[in-house]
Amino acid sequence: MIWIVMTYAAVGAVAGILAGLLGVGGGLVIVPMLVYCFAAQGVSYDQIMHLALGTSLSSIMFTSMSSFMAHHRRGAVRWDIVRGVALGIVMGTFLGSCIAAQLSTAFLSIFFVVFLYYCAVQMILDRKPNPSRQLPGKFGMFGVGNLIGAVSSFVGIGGGTLSVPFMVWCNIPVHHAIGTSAAIGFPIAVAGTVGYVYSGLHAPNLPDYSLGYMYVPGLLGIVCSSVLTAPLGVWIAHRLPVRKLKQVFAVLLGIMGTRMLYGLL
Repeated sequence: MIWIVMTYAAVGAVAGILAGLLGVGGGLVIVPMLVYCFAAQGVSYDQIMHLALGTSLSSIMFTSMSSFMAHHRRGAVRWDIVRGVALGIVMGTFLGSCIAAQLSTAFLSIFFVVFLYYCAVQMILDRKPNPSRQLPGKFGMFGVGNLIGAVSSFVGIGGGTLSVPFMVWCNIPVHHAIGTSAAIGFPIAVAGTVGYVYSGLHAPNLPDYSLGYMYVPGLLGIVCSSVLTAPLGVWIAHRLPVRKLKQVFAVLLGIMGTRMLYGLL
């Protein structure tokens, strides 16, 4: 058991550094690393992707809480936006996770690979949407929340890859968009975790110490180490050219996506 927790602690350490260094959501790194760890551990192929997504979202509950509290202390969280999308976020993420739990590992893997390629291209081009409009009304925010939540549940992330560009497009300053995105990540993680735990309670062939599609030793290892290493990533970010690092990381995402795609084929 100890070596298993240590393995996932190493996953969390890498994810924490990259999250602090590049500002990427932990799930973008954690999910493919969990897939490799679960495969090496002998987890049933049919359950690997579901378990990776559920465990990733459960870890984001803790990391997003730490992040949004730090942003809140700096006045960078727009709580009016959080309240506007919260209901849609919770509904979209919970329903999305329940639907994803019924889909095959192959489908979820392909969906995740496509999303990795999208993120890689976005990082390489470093394009930022032109601020061109205001936030939509109540029903528009509800719809946006559903969309962000549903996609996040299918790829095991906190939603920042989608919510930050949306808010910038709606004339929200970047630092407020990032802080608000961190706060939005918490209900995404909670609703997604509940959905994957509930959907996997009676799933067969899960490893010991699983709670539905959440692997508890993996969660413990990731949370304990990522919380410690994220500040190190921030420290490094102030001393290295982050834009170049993002481009290198984008290439890494492309390689990980290609590796997962090759494994499927």
